[in-house]
Amino acid sequence: MTGDRTFRVTIRGRFHELSERASAYLHSARAEHDIFVSAYTPEGSLTYDDRIDFFNLRYECRADDEDSAALECLEEAERFLDTMKFGHRDLRVTVSDLSAMWDSAARRTAKR
Repeated sequence: MTGDRTFRVTIRGRFHELSERASAYLHSARAEHDIFVSAYTPEGSLTYDDRIDFFNLRYECRADDEDSAALECLEEAERFLDTMKFGHRDLRVTVSDLSAMWDSAARRTAKR
């Protein structure tokens, strides 16, 4: 993932038809995937609720625009979920352009 701007992308979804093995892994690894130890990272950070129903994957990536960032991170999330054999559904993507926030802050500072 390369580009001129920095984005934080959150992929939200629900686990679906988890195998016994996948469910056992998620139950045993809950502490590692707690929301309070998560971060936006290039490789992604998985968090999920105690019921092992809903999940978030958080990515920080560089891309040229929001659409490219969303697509790249969604593809990465699907690869991860498939590799881990985590059945899933209802994926939704939210993108925040950190560069735009920094640009806005720089403009406000320059006006002072």
